[in-house]
Amino acid sequence: MVNKRKVKPYVRKKHTPESKIIEGLRSKYNAIDVTKATKFSDLPLSGPTLKGLTENEYIEMTDIQRQSIGLALQGNDILGAAKTGSGKTLAFLIPVLEVLFCKQWTRLDALGALIITPTRELAYQIYETLRKVGRHHEISAGLIIGGKDLKFEKKRMDQCNIVICTPGRLLQHMDENPLFNCANMQILVLDEADRCLDMGFEKTMNSIIENLPLERQTLLYSATQTKSVKDLARLSLKDPLYVSVHEHSAHTTPESLQQSYIVCSLEDKMAMLWSFIRNHTKQKIIVFFSSCKQVKYVYEAFCRLRPGTSLLALYGTLHQLRRMSIYESFCKKQHAVLFATDIAARGLDFPAVSWVIQMDCPEDVNAYIHRAGRTARFKSGGESLLVLLPSEESMVERLKQRKIPINMIQINPNKLQSPHRKLEALLARDVALKETAQRAFVSYIKSVFLMKDKEIFNVHALNTDTYAKSLGLAIPPRIRFLQRMQKKMSNNNNVKTEEETDPVSPNSPDNSEQEDSDSNSDRSEILDKNNEKRIVKEENTAALQFDDSDDDDILTIKRKNIDIDISMPNNEDKISKKKKSVTKVALAKKILNKKIVPNKKTMFDDKGQELVDSAKKKMSELAQQYENEVDSGINIEIAKQILREEDQFDKQRFRKKIKERHREEKKKLKHAKKAERNDKDEDAGEDYNSESEASEGPDLSWLPDPDKIYGKQRDENEEVSSVNESIDEESDESTVHRPFKRKLITQEEHKGIKKKHKSDIADLQIDEELALQLIQN
Repeated sequence: MVNKRKVKPYVRKKHTPESKIIEGLRSKYNAIDVTKATKFSDLPLSGPTLKGLTENEYIEMTDIQRQSIGLALQGNDILGAAKTGSGKTLAFLIPVLEVLFCKQWTRLDALGALIITPTRELAYQIYETLRKVGRHHEISAGLIIGGKDLKFEKKRMDQCNIVICTPGRLLQHMDENPLFNCANMQILVLDEADRCLDMGFEKTMNSIIENLPLERQTLLYSATQTKSVKDLARLSLKDPLYVSVHEHSAHTTPESLQQSYIVCSLEDKMAMLWSFIRNHTKQKIIVFFSSCKQVKYVYEAFCRLRPGTSLLALYGTLHQLRRMSIYESFCKKQHAVLFATDIAARGLDFPAVSWVIQMDCPEDVNAYIHRAGRTARFKSGGESLLVLLPSEESMVERLKQRKIPINMIQINPNKLQSPHRKLEALLARDVALKETAQRAFVSYIKSVFLMKDKEIFNVHALNTDTYAKSLGLAIPPRIRFLQRMQKKMSNNNNVKTEEETDPVSPNSPDNSEQEDSDSNSDRSEILDKNNEKRIVKEENTAALQFDDSDDDDILTIKRKNIDIDISMPNNEDKISKKKKSVTKVALAKKILNKKIVPNKKTMFDDKGQELVDSAKKKMSELAQQYENEVDSGINIEIAKQILREEDQFDKQRFRKKIKERHREEKKKLKHAKKAERNDKDEDAGEDYNSESEASEGPDLSWLPDPDKIYGKQRDENEEVSSVNESIDEESDESTVHRPFKRKLITQEEHKGIKKKHKSDIADLQIDEELALQLIQN
């Protein structure tokens, strides 16, 4: 391999002018011998093109390149058809480079060649191939695809000589970009032409073709080339040459491709795929599904299950940069599994793919050919496996009619591993994964329903309950679109039966008489219905008009002959009364219309006025006026004035905060002082009460101490009573008069005094009782 960075650019010899070189090349175009030319050097190509081909090791030509490049250089319109992986990209890139080189195209000449592809990944692949082959040409190229920066593309559109694009983004530039100019365009290329001209791109392609100049060269290439007169008339081709290299070959698919199919029930598909990946961890595999949501769910679920190989997913709803990185990483890896939709089925050249598995039946034979063509490319081998349901077996006959050799194989039940239990546990834990599983379930059934070929695809043959369980769903989701379709079908059938029961021939001779009889019968039916309603009303009113002969004076009916409408409502009224289901988008629009600011908290005072937080809102009138203005930019002088005025409000708010802090501190000090005073008052109150109680009783100081005479004898009841009395005394402290001041004491002294007082009070009570006994005696 030659190091690309060290290769010197192509330098044209000084003594040979460019015009003579171009004349020499053009003179050799008509003399090209297809039978003898086997290498690119055998063709009359320019020096920069040959150098780019040799650097990238493109030396020998394939069949489609050998037969179509010479015809394209002569200026013919071409319909090129060849098997997948046969080198169609170089078959149209080399003529594009040579045409612009011979016409001495520069950047000032704007657009010279337009290459349109159906998918973004294919456009990116063609762009990378063009960069390799045409690196020595003084021609600029641009990749114009969706998902990239539109503004960046718009500014540089007039500088691109070769534009590689997808139909949607190209039409957007035609409509919106004034720099896009295709008046001087020389050559138009449609890669995967049958897909570009398909029903999906019909409107966009028609509007694109209308804007292109009529005097141009057109090249169409595909593995399944279109031959319809309608498509060719749309492109206004001039005597196109049909180049089909493998039209008379034994098979339409590559000879090195081994193709097989299995018949599997719908509920066993996940187990089959899981077992296949577990047994082929050292190979490169592409797995095709029919919808994006299926790819997303299977990828996320298998990533959690960890099969032992790297997993990737490529589908349409991903961001474009993410799609390009996945494409590049899968190309570089040796062992990996790529879950993909049909965006990876056309034209993409993934190196060294061992297996292509089609989990869902393709919509037609062309889709199968493109899917299976991702392996066995350009003389390399590969295998393809098609998974069919029992109701889809008729697809095999159609494949064999198109010269596709396919054989049936059986699944080895010993190697089958079912991940159903693990999937159920995963969905029970993860709500988001469960939602993706539900979407995948509905999207698969919808894809089967939308298929055109109803002989192969039958929605009613699917066992949806078991399929939901195989995905890990305990309860199968509702299939609403099927329910709607069934309702419409039932309504249409009812209308047809009604029309069949009362047919009226407009050309009959007694038509007027029949119309009169029909109208009379309709009137009689209406009268009968009205009579039935009246009878029902009369019966109901009669039930209310009861007569009791014994209790005539007690029970009397105030109103009679009341009409009560008991007729049942029609189904149409019920349907009209049903409320429409409100979606999340509708709720979001309602909130936006109401202009509700999220996470906004408003406070109100006692009078009901809104409390304005000056820290969050601007208080000055100048600031409020400035905010309401829509002028762009910042006026520095006005901003300074606003800051000065707002600073005054900030200072006021700061002063209020400081004042509030001081008030709180003062309150705390007051509470502390009150607590200390209360403690002191309690101690002094106990002393005063004990002295006053002692002074109120008789003077018993002359009596002897009873404890010395009788000893200390106390009952439990007396102790309880003494404690209760002490509590009552403490509760009456507030009413005691304190005419004198007390000394300040500590808390420990206060506790000791309390204990002494309690013991003294108890002793005094005992002494008083003894003294009273002695006096009585």
